[in-house]
Amino acid sequence: MHTVLARAKEELEAVAPPAVFFFVTLHVLAFTRSLMLMEYGISVSTFMAATIGALVVAKVILIVDLLPWVNRYPDKPLIYNVAWKTAIYLLASLLVHFVEHLVPFVRHHENLATATRHLIAETIWPHFWAVQMWLLLLLFVYCALRELIRALGREQVLHMFFGTPRRTAVH
Repeated sequence: MHTVLARAKEELEAVAPPAVFFFVTLHVLAFTRSLMLMEYGISVSTFMAATIGALVVAKVILIVDLLPWVNRYPDKPLIYNVAWKTAIYLLASLLVHFVEHLVPFVRHHENLATATRHLIAETIWPHFWAVQMWLLLLLFVYCALRELIRALGREQVLHMFFGTPRRTAVH
C-alpha cells in the first residue's frame, strides 16, 4: 500500500505543474473570450472546456516526456530544448485534438476517410488557428520556464521568485 501511495504522490507531483499552468492560462483565455462575446449579447460557459483542455495538455506533456529523445539538447543553450519541446508538445497536442474531434465523426460516417473529410469541412478554421497560436505561445512559455527551472534548480528559482530560504546541505 505504501508503494501505491508513493507512486500516486509521484504522479501528482509530475502532473501538477503543467496542469496548474494550463488551468490558469486557459481559464484566463476562456474568460477573455467570454467577456468579448458579452459585448454582442452572447453568453458562453467555457469553464469545463478550459479545465478539460488543461488536463489534456498536461497529460500530453507527461506522455511526451516519457519519450527517450524528448530532452534532446540538455547541454546546449536553453532555447534549443525550449524550441524542440515546444514543437513536440504542439504536434502531440494537435494529434490528440484531431483524434478527439474525429471520434464523433467516425461514429456517424462509414469509414475513417469520410469522417476525416467531414471533420475538415466542418472545422471553423479561423477559430482552430487562433487556438493553435495561443497553444503554441503557452507551450513556449511553459517550456521556457521549465527549462529555466531545470538549469537553475528548483530551490534557486523558488528563492529568486519568493525569497524562500535555500536548503543547505548537511555534511
